[in-house]
Amino acid sequence: MPKIAEIEYTPNPNAVKFVLKEAIAVGFPRSFPSAEIAQSDPLAKALFDTGEVSSVYMQDKFLTVTKTPDSPWSELLPRLAPPIRQAPSVAGQAPVGSPAREFNAVDPDDEILVRAKKVLEENILPALAADGGGLEIVGRHEKQVMIRYMGACGSCPASLTGTLMAIEGLLQKEIDPELVVISV
Repeated sequence: MPKIAEIEYTPNPNAVKFVLKEAIAVGFPRSFPSAEIAQSDPLAKALFDTGEVSSVYMQDKFLTVTKTPDSPWSELLPRLAPPIRQAPSVAGQAPVGSPAREFNAVDPDDEILVRAKKVLEENILPALAADGGGLEIVGRHEKQVMIRYMGACGSCPASLTGTLMAIEGLLQKEIDPELVVISV
């Protein structure tokens, strides 16, 4: 049963990161941006069932819960802790899917996306995970790279300004100065 090691507030005022003593998602991030999608996962469903939860993001030994803007953390946090404490640990289980901090499949013939994936995995994903979030590459159209934020980053005001500009600047420096990054 995962036990909560600590609760960290993130740059997103509507998201909290629960750091756990045991893994709940081995080898891949899992994102539940709605209650409907969460129905397939017992822990995510239980968190949505507490009310006022708008998304759940799990990766290895942490999970991030994003709440609706009108809900105070003082009322929601006590309702979130029991389902997390009761969830089974997946420690020792074989990873399913791609490794941790790994993107969805990127077309191996698309050199720009392959390079972007490598740059983001090495330079951006660790920082986003530290704040309870992540991102995935959705695709590319000419000089536009499309990404989707997950976890705390999904509704964070900074993700659409400073973080997006930093990602774009890094990809322009490392790959092509004409690249534009778009959050979808």
